[in-house]
Amino acid sequence: MKKFHINDLPYFQRWFIIATIIGIIAGLGALLFYYAIIFFSYLFMNIFLGISFPVPVGEGSYLNFSITNSRYFLIPVSTTLGGLLSGLIVYKFAPEAEGHGTDAAIDAYHNKQGKVRKIVIPIKTLASAITIGSGGSAGREGPTAQISSGLGSIVADLLHLSPEDRRRAVAVGIGAGIGTIFKAPIGGAILGAEILYKKDIEPEIIYPSLIASAIGYSIFGSVVGFTPIFGYYVGMFNPMRLPFYLILGLVSGLVAIFYVKTFYRIHDFFKNIKINKYFKPALGGFITGIIALLFPEVMGVGYGWIQIFMSNNLKIIPTSGLPLIIILIMLPIMKILATSFSIGSGGSGGVFAPGMVIGASLGLLFGILFNALFPSIVTSYIPFVIIGMLSFFAAAGKVPLSVMIMVVEMTGSLQLLPAAMISVAASYLISGNSSIYRSQVPTRKESPAHLGEYNTPLLTSIKISQTQIHDIKIGMNESVHKARILMEMNGFISLPVVDENNRFLGVVYLADIESNDEKKVKDFIKFGIAYVHLDSSAEQAWEVMSQIKSTWAPVVEKGLFLGIVTMNDLIKVYKQNVSYIKSQV
Repeated sequence: MKKFHINDLPYFQRWFIIATIIGIIAGLGALLFYYAIIFFSYLFMNIFLGISFPVPVGEGSYLNFSITNSRYFLIPVSTTLGGLLSGLIVYKFAPEAEGHGTDAAIDAYHNKQGKVRKIVIPIKTLASAITIGSGGSAGREGPTAQISSGLGSIVADLLHLSPEDRRRAVAVGIGAGIGTIFKAPIGGAILGAEILYKKDIEPEIIYPSLIASAIGYSIFGSVVGFTPIFGYYVGMFNPMRLPFYLILGLVSGLVAIFYVKTFYRIHDFFKNIKINKYFKPALGGFITGIIALLFPEVMGVGYGWIQIFMSNNLKIIPTSGLPLIIILIMLPIMKILATSFSIGSGGSGGVFAPGMVIGASLGLLFGILFNALFPSIVTSYIPFVIIGMLSFFAAAGKVPLSVMIMVVEMTGSLQLLPAAMISVAASYLISGNSSIYRSQVPTRKESPAHLGEYNTPLLTSIKISQTQIHDIKIGMNESVHKARILMEMNGFISLPVVDENNRFLGVVYLADIESNDEKKVKDFIKFGIAYVHLDSSAEQAWEVMSQIKSTWAPVVEKGLFLGIVTMNDLIKVYKQNVSYIKSQV
C-alpha cells in the first residue's frame, strides 16, 4: 500500500490543509507578538517613563493617555536603550531579522526558495517588541509578516513540500500574519499575493491566503476582540469631493517618494558608518528620542494618534507649546525621519504602520485645508484621514488593491471606496517605481521563482559547463542516518546515489528514509532517474529538477557521476548573462 503524502493531493485540497495549519500558527504567533509589545510598552513607557499613549478604539480608548510628567525628558534614554537591546539581540543571533521584516520575507520568496531560518522567528519577535515598546517609530505588521512567513517555511519543511510550495507557504504566511494583526483578513490575503511585486500579483497565493488569513483572524479576534482597529466610521459619500481626493492622492504619491528616498538614504548611511554594528540601532534610537521630545506622536505604532485624527477632538493632540497647525504640517516629515532612524539604523520593526500614520496626518492636514476653503462641500476632515492612510501606503508599498481593502476593513468605511479608488490610482501612478520594499521585483517575469516560465530562450543558451558543479553524493552502502545528515547540511530533500566506482545509480528521498536509520541507502534508491551532461542546457537541467522534484540535477558523463548543479547555480549564471546582455544594449 502506497504511503500517503500531502503532495499527492490535488492543488486545492492540498492547500486547504496547508493553509489551515499556517492560519492557526499565524494567529497564535500574532497573539504572542501583540502581547510582547504590550509587555515591553508597559516596562518602558509606564514603568520607566511614567507615560502612556492613546490606543485605537479596537484596542481600548484613545482618550486615556498621559505623556506629561517629570520623566518626560528621559524619552531619548528609553529609545536608545531599546535600540541597543534590539541591536545586540539581532546582530548576535540573526542578522537577517534587522529592518522591517516584510522585505526579508519577500526576498525569501524570490531568491531563497522560501527558506527562512528558524532562529529568525523568536529573535524578530523579541527585537521588534523591544523596539516598539521602548518608543521606536515602527509598526508591527513587518515583524508579523516575517514571523508568519518563517512559520510557513517551517510548515513546508515538516511536510516535505517542494521548493515551489515552500515559496507559496512563505507568501501565504505574509498575508495571514498581516491580515491577522490588522484584523483585516481579506486585505491581508490579497496583500500576500500583491506585495511580492511592484506591478503584478501572484494569483495562486490568493486561495490559500484567504483560508489562512481567515483562520488567523478568527483566533486573534477571539482573544482581543473583533472590533475593527479604528472602530466604525459612518459617513456619506459625496461625488463633489472627488477632485479633492485626487489632489490628496497626487500629494501622497509625492510624499511616498520622499519617504522611500529618505528611509534608504538613512539606511545606507548607517550601513556605511564606521561604528560597531551593535550600536547603530542605539544611535538611531537616540535620534528618534530627540525628535519625540517635540513630537511624541512619532513614537511606537501610532494607531492611537490616527484614532484622534479621526475624532473631532484635535485639541487633545500635544503641541509642546507650538501652534497645532505647525504640528500638523511638521508631523508627516517628523514621522518619516523617526521611522528612518528607528528602522533604517538596524532596529527591528515594520514600515507599514508608520506609513499609515504619515498618510493619516497628511490627510488630516489637507482635510482641514479643504474644509476651510470649501466648507459646504467638505463638511468633515475625517474622510481625508482615511483616504490619506491608504493612498500614501498604496504608493509607498506598491500594494494599491490590498491596502484599499485593508483600510476599509480597519475602519468599516465601505462608502469611501470610490474616493479610495481615485486617490490610490493617482498616488500609485505618480510614485512610479519607488517602493519601500527593495526586494520587490516589477513582475513575475523578473522573479527567480518563475525563472522556468518566462526565461526559457536564455536558459537554452546556458550550458552546464558554465555553472558551478558540487561534489555532493551518498554511497549506496552508506547508512540512512548519514544520508539524512547530509541532506540537512545542504538543505536538500533528496541526494544522488553512487556505487563503489562512482557510477550514478539514482536518487534517495528524505520522505522514504525517515525512521529507517538502521538500514542502508541502497534499500531506498529510486532508479531510472534523468540526468544532464556538461553540454546540456540550463533548461534541460530545470526540466530534470522538475521531474525528480528537487532543487538540483545530477551531472553525469559516460555513466560517471561528476556532481550536481543546483537551482541557485542556474539562477546565478542566468543573472550574469542578463547583466551582460543589458550592458550591451
